[in-house]
Amino acid sequence: MPQQTGKTVIITGANAGIGFETALAFYEKGAHVILACRSLEKSEQTLLKIKQRPGKGTLETAVLDLSSLASVKQFADDFIQKHQQLHLLINNAGVMIPPASKTAEGYELQFGVNFLGHFALTGYLYPLLDSTAGSRIITLSSLAYLRGIIDFDNLRSERDYEPMREYSQSKLADLIFSIELQRRIIACGGQTMSVAAQPGANKTELARHMSEEAHTAAVARVGELMEPWQGALPSLYAAVSEEVIGGKLYGPDKDGGYRGYPAEAIITPNALDESVAKKLWDFAEEVTGVYYPVG
Repeated sequence: MPQQTGKTVIITGANAGIGFETALAFYEKGAHVILACRSLEKSEQTLLKIKQRPGKGTLETAVLDLSSLASVKQFADDFIQKHQQLHLLINNAGVMIPPASKTAEGYELQFGVNFLGHFALTGYLYPLLDSTAGSRIITLSSLAYLRGIIDFDNLRSERDYEPMREYSQSKLADLIFSIELQRRIIACGGQTMSVAAQPGANKTELARHMSEEAHTAAVARVGELMEPWQGALPSLYAAVSEEVIGGKLYGPDKDGGYRGYPAEAIITPNALDESVAKKLWDFAEEVTGVYYPVG
């Protein structure tokens, strides 16, 4: 990983797991890292933990609750007031299979946090990203997207709630968003780049809502779990490699994408339907009130 001195990086969910390892890597390489966490306490604890490690970068705490569009706007407004450039936005934060719950705006929590919150955040920060030379937007998906469909009639859990189905839907939405954003960037001649990453199978707090029995069964199905620093490699690769192409997905190269080192991944048809992408984009703009200057 090359030196990142002079770069400004936002990492959502920087307090744990892959987000923490991503923040640490950029700190070690000299970047100014904004630790965007759900609470100030989590952000401050993360700052102190990272500062115990050797690094050439600088750190900034920030509160970002992706389950509240008001919090997303406040974070973006505060950032824009303080900073004149943004080289990297890493949409890392996520929630997986929680008990049935909703965002402040009434959307199913996983869809709201994993997708809608990041859609709004990226939209607010897009002008700053597009005015910063060499900037990139990295959005984390998951292999769960392979089982996902976008059910436009059940985004508020109007009918029922099935945790893994909704998680898969949210991660498919993230991948569709990343691809569609790159299409629109190209169409309007923008200079930023949108790239997706998926971390494979990792030992992180993301699985905290999973029962011990379900966790054991999942490990038996996917195999040995990687350490969080390994899961962060696709995000880091997508963020800094000169070989990365906008609109693509990067993830581990072994065992069907569950383990290994970063490489370009094949994207399945459920994430490439442009009519679904347009409908999802229009829906997200309408419900968040955030309209992108692209497309």
